[in-house]
Amino acid sequence: MFYDLVKRSIDLAASLILIVLFLPVWVIIPLLIKLDSKGPILFLQKRVGKKGKPFTIFKFRTMRADAEDYWKKHPELYEKYKKLSWKLTLEEDPRITRLGKVLRQTSIDEFPQVFNILLGTMSLVGPRPIRQVEIKDAVTRYDNNINRYIKQSLLVKPGLTGPWQVSGRNDVPWEARIKMDAQYASNKSLLEDILIILRTPLAMISKW
Repeated sequence: MFYDLVKRSIDLAASLILIVLFLPVWVIIPLLIKLDSKGPILFLQKRVGKKGKPFTIFKFRTMRADAEDYWKKHPELYEKYKKLSWKLTLEEDPRITRLGKVLRQTSIDEFPQVFNILLGTMSLVGPRPIRQVEIKDAVTRYDNNINRYIKQSLLVKPGLTGPWQVSGRNDVPWEARIKMDAQYASNKSLLEDILIILRTPLAMISKW
């Protein structure tokens, strides 16, 4: 109870500070996105939140407007995408725009998630926000223990940053990520949260 109360207080304070601090981002990035490619400024997608409750995650759009339908025309690439733990390199993924590559390398695409934090659907620190399709795939792809790790990771809110981001991010296989997140959710440690926050800037610039 104490942990949840303090964590929510930190989330509220941090999200408000970051919204003000990132004020130039809210003006410049939308303009650049509009100049770079056709489509909306924000990318909205359903993710699985605390206790399995779905929520809409906010990101700056880094892909072509037809990215969601792209796989229908390229099923082979989609299978490769799934086999590689639901990711492709920036060079391999044809859906990503020129500006999108820069936004992803700098993690600027994730900045709008501060509004998820303000709304209470996410936390500053927490497990990686996953999709329902990832969960369904994991149940068939991995051993029976994967369900236990998934359920454990969903006991807390997903985070803007977390153990996955400061431990290699996209270089970490899906199964290893969910185990990290399950362990994080089990610990509920404010000290661990602080350490992850301190390590996050270095993790961000290491991708540049």
